[in-house]
Amino acid sequence: MKSGSLRLRVTLSVTVALAVVLIALVVVVDALFSRQTVQDQGNLIRDRLQLAKQLETRRLQPEQLYARLAVGGFIFVRVQTPSGLDYGSKPPADDPTARTVTYHNGIRITFYADPDTRPQTTLRRLLLIVGISALVITAVGLIFLVRFALRPLDHMATLARSIAAGDRGRRLAPARTDTELGRTAAAFDSMLDELEGAEQHARHAESRTRQFVADAAHELRTPIAGLQAVAESVLQQSPETDPEERDRMLLLLVRESRRAGRLVDDLLALARIDAGLDLQHEPVDLRHLADAEADRTRVLAPDLAISVEGPSVVVSGDPQRLAQVLANLMNNARQATGGSGGIALTLGSAAGYAHLVVTDSGPGVPAADRDRIFDRLVRLDEARASSSGGSGLGLPIARGICRAHGGDLRCEAPPPATPAPSSASPCPCQ
Repeated sequence: MKSGSLRLRVTLSVTVALAVVLIALVVVVDALFSRQTVQDQGNLIRDRLQLAKQLETRRLQPEQLYARLAVGGFIFVRVQTPSGLDYGSKPPADDPTARTVTYHNGIRITFYADPDTRPQTTLRRLLLIVGISALVITAVGLIFLVRFALRPLDHMATLARSIAAGDRGRRLAPARTDTELGRTAAAFDSMLDELEGAEQHARHAESRTRQFVADAAHELRTPIAGLQAVAESVLQQSPETDPEERDRMLLLLVRESRRAGRLVDDLLALARIDAGLDLQHEPVDLRHLADAEADRTRVLAPDLAISVEGPSVVVSGDPQRLAQVLANLMNNARQATGGSGGIALTLGSAAGYAHLVVTDSGPGVPAADRDRIFDRLVRLDEARASSSGGSGLGLPIARGICRAHGGDLRCEAPPPATPAPSSASPCPCQ
């Protein structure tokens, strides 16, 4: 963007435009005036010729003729006698305005308009002086007028500098937005609002990222500390240690390592979601996935009553990722029911979207926490989550997978006279 002086550009532009107008005006006025002057001079010279012809009958002396015909103005006269006497100045050579009448006695009378004293010469000089004066006065006046007219831009620059210095709350707030400066000021305020919102969002995101890193480090420290403690205990055991105690310590070591491994896998899954999942799109029958997940859950929790209802619904997506979402929802529902009760999977479609709703007979999720449970490392029941090995990353991963498919994952209040929802439902994937 060119950043020359706007005041100088406006002043020069207006001055040049005015100069062009004045030059055109001078040319037109001079042409019209010159044409009218020539016409008037021709009329005056014809009148003088007519008068000279009338005076011939009076037999005036040459000096008397000159006195009667030389009445001043821009028309000049010259009287020549046969004897060689001249009265008046000689007209310029090839003067187109010169007209001559000759008396019978040989006296020649010539009328002409002197080009050096014609009216248009004076007019041109006057127009030149007035034009130059007008340009100078206009240029000087524009310097002050443009400075006054562009004062709002100076106000914008001052405001921008104050905002850059830290005063984020100030705005221009134009009184009118239907003018050039008003629209510019309104756009400037809108830009500041967007920048301030983006800045706050960035600070919030940075704060959440720091909190997430701290929470993830805390979550990883627990299984790692357990691994370290169990490994040290195993190494310190003597050969006489009870084999059952050694086996118990080894099982604990395996369990803690699996817990750490699951947490690392979940963190990697979240990183891939943030970077953009590489999905393998193919036709997927959600009813088939629901039946398979129901069979798996029945094996893990034989006391649960699991039902699958609804028609076959085919969507385009990654079957492994969608199965991961459903497995996460069923695990949450199984933990919410305590291994007994009921879980229902309901399939359907509407408005071009497929819907898969998971409900359970557990205690449900409070209304204030139905969106918070999708935040990372959030666990509503810390004791139960710790005992089951949950890290609070399953639901954020499931929602990220659904949104990567063009759908969403929500936790909603159950309709009347139905079981309370688990920690997540429904999952529409287009």
